[in-house]
Amino acid sequence: MAENSITTAKKAVVIGGSTGSIDVLLQVLPALSTPLTYVFIIVLHRRNTADSTLAHLLSLKTIIPVREVEDKEPIKPGIIYLAPADYHVLIERDRTFALDDSEKVNYSRPSIDVTFESAADVFGPSLIGVLLSGANADGTAGLKAIKRKGGLLVTQLPETAQAAMMPQQAILNTQVDYILDIEGISSLLNNLNL
Repeated sequence: MAENSITTAKKAVVIGGSTGSIDVLLQVLPALSTPLTYVFIIVLHRRNTADSTLAHLLSLKTIIPVREVEDKEPIKPGIIYLAPADYHVLIERDRTFALDDSEKVNYSRPSIDVTFESAADVFGPSLIGVLLSGANADGTAGLKAIKRKGGLLVTQLPETAQAAMMPQQAILNTQVDYILDIEGISSLLNNLNL
């Protein structure tokens, strides 16, 4: 564990998850201190036909603005961005979002790996990648990219996940800095606001 890695100023958090991760976010978001001083991007596996109900549901749990990513939108701290259904979300060098409808990655669109990898290229060591509950290996390659750029890796404690495969794959295949339960994830994210 890299206990002192958290002391490096963090500018962005990317959180990915699948099965069971919405329940985690519904507990984490109300616990976040405000105002957020960093960029917060959520990538969840969703059905292709999903509408914006999820953004509305998440917004009911926090006073922090929650909205779905729009193409070419500038990225700003203090907002919780949610990847829309059926699009990959990329982070551009000019710190804007780009939506992409290319092939699925790990059977998923949006893909956690796609967003994590592009965020790693832009934010480098000031990025934290958080991987939550899920039933496939999406996110592991993205966490590896974040680690290569000097960022910090967090996974949900598998024993607390509805579907443990996603955090377990990351733990087995990357050098994760923190393995935390839901309360621990909230606490870590709040420490970024200091």
